[in-house]
Amino acid sequence: MVPRTIVSPSPGPTTDTAGSAIGSLVFGSSVTLRFQCQGRRLSKTHAALSIPYGYRSTMELRTLRYFVAVAEELHFGRAAVRLHMSQPPLSRAIKQLETELGAALFRRSSAGVALTPVGAVLLDEARALLDQADRVRARVAAAAGAATITVGLLADSSDPGATRLAGAYNRRHPGVEVHIRETDLTDPTCGLHAGLVDIALTRGPFDETGLTVHELRTDPVGALLRADDPLARRDSLKLADLADRRWFRFPEGTDPLWQAYWNGGEPRQGPVVRGVQECLQAVLWNGTVGMTLVDHEAAAGLAVVPLIDMPPSRVVAAWNEDDTNPLIRSFVQIAIAAYRD
Repeated sequence: MVPRTIVSPSPGPTTDTAGSAIGSLVFGSSVTLRFQCQGRRLSKTHAALSIPYGYRSTMELRTLRYFVAVAEELHFGRAAVRLHMSQPPLSRAIKQLETELGAALFRRSSAGVALTPVGAVLLDEARALLDQADRVRARVAAAAGAATITVGLLADSSDPGATRLAGAYNRRHPGVEVHIRETDLTDPTCGLHAGLVDIALTRGPFDETGLTVHELRTDPVGALLRADDPLARRDSLKLADLADRRWFRFPEGTDPLWQAYWNGGEPRQGPVVRGVQECLQAVLWNGTVGMTLVDHEAAAGLAVVPLIDMPPSRVVAAWNEDDTNPLIRSFVQIAIAAYRD
C-alpha cells in the first residue's frame, strides 16, 4: 500500500488514535510531511522518515528541486543538464537525501531509473512545497510593487496550450500584470537576448547561450505547398523531394540554427519572409515551398504534407539563466502543466 501524505505543522514522528503508523519528513522546523498508512504498520521502505532540524530552507528547496528534476526526467544525466550542473554532485545530493530519509527514492538498474513508492509520494509533496514557495515569493514580489512580467510570443501564437497557460497563470496570479510582446519569425527568442522580455514562449532551435530552455511539447512538421501542386497529393514527403524547389526563407542575420531548421538543413533560394502571412502568400502567389506545422489547418488554396525525415518542432519556454524572478519560475511550472493537458 502506498501511504497517503498529509501536510502538517507538527514536527517529529507521531501515532494517531487509530494506531496508524505515521512518519514525519521535516523540512526545517515549520513544515512536516506525514506519511500515513491507515490500519497497518509501514513497511521498511515506508518507515518513519525525518530530516534533522538543522537544515537551512535554501538548501532544502534546492535539494527538492534536484529530486523533482530526476523524478521527472528519470535519468540523472538529463536531470543534470536541466539543472545546469554536472552529474556527480547531483547523484551525491540524491543519495544523501535517501540516506537522511532512510528510504530509497529511486530504483536503479541497467534498464534505467524508476521511482519507488516512497519516491512517488515525495514527488507529489515536493511539487506542492516548491509551488507554495514560489507563490510566497510571487506574493512578496507583488507586495513590493514588482508584480509585472513581460512574455515574448512568437508570431501567430494561437496555440491551445498557450490559451490554457494564460488562463491558469491569471488564476494563480490575479494581481500580476502580464505584458505581451509578439515578434515575427526572424527572432525566435522573442526579444530575450535583447533584454526586452522576461520569458519567451517560442519554438527552437536557436542560440541558447545564457538561457535556460525547457521543452514543453514537440510537433510534427510538413511541407507547405499550393493545393494544386502535384506533391500535395502525396501522403508524405522527404526533403529530397523538395530539393529542386524554391523555398521561402528568413532574412540574413536571422539566428542560423533557426534558419537552418526551417530550411531543412540546406541553404535555399527564394523570397525572403518575416511573418506567418508572408510565408503563406509566398507559397500561394509564387509556388514556392516551405515548412509549417502538420497540425495547423492549411489556408484556402494551400496544403500541408508531412515530412517524414524532419525532426519535430520543439515548443519551449526560455528565460535568462541567472534570472531568479519567482514569477518566471511559476510561469514555467504552469506552462509545463498547460502543455501536458
